[in-house]
Amino acid sequence: MAHKRSGGGLSTAQQVAKFLGVSVLAGVVLAGIALPAAGALGLSAKGTVKGFDDLPGELKQPPLSQASKILDANGGLIATVYSRDRTVVPITQMSPNILSALVDIEDDRFYQHGAIDLKGILRALSHNASDGGTQGASTLTQQYVKNVFVEEAGDDQSKVAEATQQTVGRKIKEMKYAIQVEKELGKKKILENYLNITFFGEQAYGIEAASERYFSTHAKDLTLPQAAMLAGLVQSPTAYDPISAPNAATERRNTVLARMAQLKDITPAQAAAAEKAPLGLKVSTPKNGCITAVNGAGFFCDYVRETFLQNAAFGKTKEDRAKVWNTGGLTIKTTLDPKAQKSLLNGISQHVYQSNTIAAAMTMVQPGTGKVIAMGQSKPYGLGKNETQINYSVNEDMDGGVGFQNGSTFKPITAAAALEAGYKPSQTYPAPNKIQYPDVTNCDGQVIHSDKTTQNELPSEVGPFAMPDALKQSINTYFVALEADVGLCPIVKMADKLGVGRADGKPLVQGASLTLGTNEVSPLTVASAYAAFANRGVYCTPIVINSVTNAQGKHLTVPKSLCSQAMSQQTADTLNTMLKGVVDDGTGTAANLPGRETAGKTGTTDNRYAAWFAGYTPQLASAVWMGDPAHKRQMEGITIGPRYYDKVQGADGPAPIWKDAMSGALDGTPSTNFVTVPLNVPNPKQSQQPPNGGNAGDTQGNGKHHGNGGNGPGGFTVMGATTGAITGGDTGTAGGTTGGTDAGTTGGTTNQGSTNGTTTDGGGGAGGVLLPSGGGTIGGRT
Repeated sequence: MAHKRSGGGLSTAQQVAKFLGVSVLAGVVLAGIALPAAGALGLSAKGTVKGFDDLPGELKQPPLSQASKILDANGGLIATVYSRDRTVVPITQMSPNILSALVDIEDDRFYQHGAIDLKGILRALSHNASDGGTQGASTLTQQYVKNVFVEEAGDDQSKVAEATQQTVGRKIKEMKYAIQVEKELGKKKILENYLNITFFGEQAYGIEAASERYFSTHAKDLTLPQAAMLAGLVQSPTAYDPISAPNAATERRNTVLARMAQLKDITPAQAAAAEKAPLGLKVSTPKNGCITAVNGAGFFCDYVRETFLQNAAFGKTKEDRAKVWNTGGLTIKTTLDPKAQKSLLNGISQHVYQSNTIAAAMTMVQPGTGKVIAMGQSKPYGLGKNETQINYSVNEDMDGGVGFQNGSTFKPITAAAALEAGYKPSQTYPAPNKIQYPDVTNCDGQVIHSDKTTQNELPSEVGPFAMPDALKQSINTYFVALEADVGLCPIVKMADKLGVGRADGKPLVQGASLTLGTNEVSPLTVASAYAAFANRGVYCTPIVINSVTNAQGKHLTVPKSLCSQAMSQQTADTLNTMLKGVVDDGTGTAANLPGRETAGKTGTTDNRYAAWFAGYTPQLASAVWMGDPAHKRQMEGITIGPRYYDKVQGADGPAPIWKDAMSGALDGTPSTNFVTVPLNVPNPKQSQQPPNGGNAGDTQGNGKHHGNGGNGPGGFTVMGATTGAITGGDTGTAGGTTGGTDAGTTGGTTNQGSTNGTTTDGGGGAGGVLLPSGGGTIGGRT
């Protein structure tokens, strides 16, 4: 029975096994390089030699994973990201001290032997057999080959274990490839590659990263004591870690110095002086990933990463893209404007504090290009208190949340769909303060009925209203009536053209409350849609990457913004004219930018879980969300930032943030104006019919009394309330209004296409609803 020797070490049986194992390797190597030594090993060696010869002759050397740099649009560094912290440098950028120290301690005959050091193997045999030690016999070339296998394994722990297992088979494979590498690369290149690939502990791969980690210096500037310490780490980065085990690191460093003196690469005096020196650490904290991003751009950085990993431009499969990203060495120039980013964060921080339960998020998009130039939120990127790694600005599949109801910022989409369908800004509804939701038809042709009601914000908000004032005052009852006439499907299709979808990736929920913004969306989605308004109806998909260069200096193809005409220029210009009015003298006055034409829309959800302002100038669009990310805290009777709010609204919460952020982002840029159009909207309240039927306005359609039709566009039409039926002219355009409160009770109906138009009796509370074709429907609930 074998026993360990007193004091530890290997037993006699273990020594013999180890001797035989190394002997087999020696014989195999001799055979592999045509030296006459295998015969003495008998049949066992022959079998191993066959396996050696059957190995592939080519060692696939994967590109070394190294750090990637994410830059802003001006070339400034946003963050450094890496799978492995490594910066590859040529041997000319490495201190001679590290070159000598590493060779002396790891393979002092590196320049004398070939790929395999037979003398070293015999020395290891003798040393290990005599004292039970475990001295290795691997050359630097063999170690380099092993590191290539480890690098290729990446983060797959099973493959890493396979690449480092202590077996004869792995050693044979390592030796075969080492011979090939020596022939192909030569000593100088092998040493350079080794120092770039090897692990030095503390997340540092390669000599440049190690120099920066432990001494905050470059590899070319390493002093003798510094180089000796780093060379000593290679054998065991954990055991000799100078941060956690300084005494062991010092002892190991001094061993390296003594070896360098013994081999006469330094003098005994130099060694003695270096041994007396302190370790002299100047440790730099590992800085990896978007958590280190400057200027509060952590969420933008994260969105860049997700864009890269999910876009086929960077690889056919997700695995391909991940490999390119993890290999690193990329220089990614983004669309981030540092001035706009700083202004955005300042705008948020002045109104919402990091410590608040309520949060805010904002994204800025450039009309016409789709470039996202700023993105941020009140809760910083991180894992600490009042921090988060959820990007509130983007959709769930891009590391965002499930989104937030956007309230009345959806109403312009309904308005755009209506204008595209032929409705005019003069379209008028009675818009009482409160109504039951009308029946609506979804894209599948299903009629959706609801017994629920909706109402306007203030009791005083009672119609009739035309479209511009309904937008200015954000009249809910107007827009559900408009939605019922336009139909859900045209509105959903308009939303789709504008890139507006739910943040969770599901289809928009179609219901009578669609127009009131009850679907959960993200600020980036809303900002991009509003950028299409600013761009005269052309929607451009958002982009964040301007260019990508790999480690070899090759430019990679990057995804481009895809632009399409979501609506006619006429529709966009009309919408811009109306939304400009919202900021000029509507609910959005707090967002008005002095000296600049500004358009936008406020939004506040039921129970005040969220409030929004989305707006734009011709040059820049952005959206601000404010609310509780957990959807639990209502914003009533609450202090947010420096201000107490009785009830938060889009007009007084997000709008001032928007104004402050946009002012700084646009500072120094020339002001440009929208293309506006005349709206031709009479005051609906001054143009209501008197009780006996009176005169409704005439614009060319001669729409008076009983509404004789004409070829003109017709007078504006007052729906419901005191109106009766509406007649259609001979070209399908509107005439006037007729009927009164003393008319019948069945509701007005409309005849289309007759020469003079005919009218049925109007109902006391109902009236015809004008359609673009000139026909009408029964509607207009009070």
